[in-house]
Formats: sequence, C-alpha cells, structure tokens
Amino acid sequence: MTIDTAPVIRIVDYGQGNLGSIRNMLSRIGARSEVSSDPDEIGRATHLILPGVGAFDRGMKAIADRGLREVLDQQALEVRIPVLGICLGAQLMTRGSEEGDLPGLGWFPAETKRFVFEPPLPKLPTPNIGWRDVRAAKPNTLVSGLEDECRFYFVHSYFMVSDDAASVALQSDYGYEFTAGLQRDNLFSAQFHPEKSHRFGMQFFRNFLNA
Repeated sequence: MTIDTAPVIRIVDYGQGNLGSIRNMLSRIGARSEVSSDPDEIGRATHLILPGVGAFDRGMKAIADRGLREVLDQQALEVRIPVLGICLGAQLMTRGSEEGDLPGLGWFPAETKRFVFEPPLPKLPTPNIGWRDVRAAKPNTLVSGLEDECRFYFVHSYFMVSDDAASVALQSDYGYEFTAGLQRDNLFSAQFHPEKSHRFGMQFFRNFLNA
C-alpha cells in the first residue's frame, strides 16, 4: 500500500503522547491522518500509530478506561493492519515493564527494562536524551533509504528486551547496545521519536505507510 491509495491512518489518543507532532510530520510527507479515541474509527483504520509519553501503568490504564483494548487487539492480531508503537507506545506492546505492575498488550514476546549501568560501565544519566545512531539488526523496511545515515531522537529510561532475536529490527547504543525497535509481521515499534527526527523521521514514516 502506498500513500497515493489514501490509507486511513489513525493516531490512537489515549491521553499520552505527542499527537499533534506526529500528525504534523505525517502531513509533511503528504499523508492525511486523524487523532481518535473512538473504537469504531480505530476499527476502520488501515494503519494505526500508538504514541506515548509517560508511565507504563498509566498508559495501560488509560487504554482500558477508554475501552480501546479490544479494538487494538483486533486490529493488530486479527485484521493485522500495520501498527506502529512509538516510545511508550512501543513499550506497551511488550508483556510488561519494570516501571509498573500492569501487564502490557503482549504483542511482542518482550519485556521493558530500565537502563542499569554496572561497573565497569560508565554511569550515564537517565533518561537517555538526544540524537543517536540507529542501525538495522536485520533487513527491514523501516529504515529503507537511510542506510548511509540513520539518526533519531531519543528520550527514554526504559527499553525493550525481546525473547525472540528475530523480532529485533533496530539497535542503538547508550552505554551498551539496546533494542531501538521491534518488528514482527504487521507490528512495528520504535523506542525513538520519529516525529522529532526531521528528515530521518519523515523517511521512517514513509516506510511505515508503505509496509
């Protein structure tokens, strides 16, 4: 599917995330999107973006309180449309987080872990804030066209650790190597913020819409 076929892109509003920034970035690449917390509208989407900034348990509780869990599971696991989780949204796609007690969506066989720097590693500040190089762990469409230079903007204290090495799509470094993105079938996640990553983010969103 390409942008020219007018995908129905829904940015899921569960009260956590840079909704306007994502919508503006999509607009810059010529893609129309809508922010929605309506299960019916989300159920008609051809592409979903699950954003997020904040705490893990608060995010999962907000999804439950807004009655979004069922339609998200249906679209991701049954209808199998392309779904992209960003930052906290990416972490919510795992089974759970060291940050909280509530179970996550569990779409990836992964857990969300906190950065810990034990000697002899240098003790780096958290959150990890700033531009970092990102590399592909396996051939994947998310960074197509960015092979020569691939940099994204991060703000996070937790990252995803997958049981399944085949689902690790993107990697970066902060004290040590960590997973910067997961991918399995129609499901994609990015620990960084493509909506804050200028031309790199624009290409990333193009790639997602063409997935």
